[in-house]
Amino acid sequence: MNIPQPWYALRVRPRRERVVADSLHCKGYDVFLALHRQRRRWSDRVAEVELPLFPGYVFARFDVQRRLPILKTPGVMFVVGIGHVPAPIDDAEIDALQILIKSQLELQPWPFLRIGQRVRIVGGPLNDAEGILTAVKKRNRLVVSITLLQRSVAVEVDQDCAWPLDPSAVQLKAS
Repeated sequence: MNIPQPWYALRVRPRRERVVADSLHCKGYDVFLALHRQRRRWSDRVAEVELPLFPGYVFARFDVQRRLPILKTPGVMFVVGIGHVPAPIDDAEIDALQILIKSQLELQPWPFLRIGQRVRIVGGPLNDAEGILTAVKKRNRLVVSITLLQRSVAVEVDQDCAWPLDPSAVQLKAS
């Protein structure tokens, strides 16, 4: 019985995801490049293009002890990990992502939101409200606090309207 190697995320040079994925595939590695279709408007036309769901990343299965051929592949910067130790990605996460892509439903990159994170609401009656994202009975809530009074108020929000206050994640929204 041959147990498959774990998935790893590879950080690759900007706009080199396809080249790296093709190179690794030609070397015999199991590679996954998550792509989504997006309409782009130019001054003279509108076209549908395929873009990486995770710009700058390619997923591959390999033996981490034999990663030198991976790292020598043009465009690969490093194997994503904790410190200098590569960290495998849970198969269930990759499986779920592959199911989403195979569904051919409209996908788009989305900022990663964590419970306890400061967010800003974009759209709807709570537009521009800032607070902390919480979860109560599997429903997301925005908590707004008045520190001086040590009092808070919570309101249920649609997670689609919550955007992290991290400036790099908010940049994603504009693309």
